[in-house]
Amino acid sequence: MEVSWDQLTLSFSRISMFPFFDIAHYLVCVMRLRQQLEAAPVEGQNPLISWFRAMIYCFGGGILTCFLLGEAPTQFLENNTNVLLASSVWYIVFYCPYDIVCELYGFLPIQLLVASMKEMTRTWKIVGGITYASRNYTNAWLVLIAVGWARGVGGNLMLRMEQFLRGDWKPETSKLVEISYPVKITLVGAVLFTLQHIEKLPIAKHNLMFCYTFFIVVTKITMILTESDSSPLTPFEIILGRMLFGFQQQQESTISLQNTLKSSLNGTNTSTRPCPTSTENKKRHCKKME
Repeated sequence: MEVSWDQLTLSFSRISMFPFFDIAHYLVCVMRLRQQLEAAPVEGQNPLISWFRAMIYCFGGGILTCFLLGEAPTQFLENNTNVLLASSVWYIVFYCPYDIVCELYGFLPIQLLVASMKEMTRTWKIVGGITYASRNYTNAWLVLIAVGWARGVGGNLMLRMEQFLRGDWKPETSKLVEISYPVKITLVGAVLFTLQHIEKLPIAKHNLMFCYTFFIVVTKITMILTESDSSPLTPFEIILGRMLFGFQQQQESTISLQNTLKSSLNGTNTSTRPCPTSTENKKRHCKKME
């Protein structure tokens, strides 16, 4: 029995995120907390603070959405099942004997699987945020974009807010100052799904969900395999920037574009390291002679 394209994409759009995909989302968020340098002493001295930070990471999209819509930021606590599930993931990551969960997470196939499932939840969060905001803001497409974007990438933004409250925030590492790839691709998804929601984009929702999810999953897997942190959207940003905002920095943009393409193909980050001057060489030589 042949399955048509519409039936495939429609079945795909009806996949439930609970519990397996939600577990993957919580696992990635908690592992990000675990891998931070300051996370180890915090969880060892005060488990309550560690749990609170983990909940901010896991439910950051919902918390930020409530802020934008003027609702209580503690609304995520109403879903006891998800809170208990996220708390269970936090506990086994930090307190599992012999760090079995962390050791298993270190295997590349498991990382690819968990990262792919995490990216799928991004699509569902964007769509859910737009649908939720459209109840009160039917034609306010800017509000729909903002809520969908916040719902899909709220965890990354709440991470910076949490660091600011702890006094560890640095402007040079802020997602708002230097927008990362997840923030960019989530914004693109929020715009696309908003245009589809207000019937300005002639495509069915389930088809758009399938195509967008396929793109972000393949891109994420490629970035993990190539160990590249460079955004695949950077070449398009440079080209559009030169077309729309002038050609004053054409040479610098061309060099940046070439470096980005090389890093994407080679799977390495382009970094420039200053060459030692002749004065520095002389000082080193003198130290050796001494």
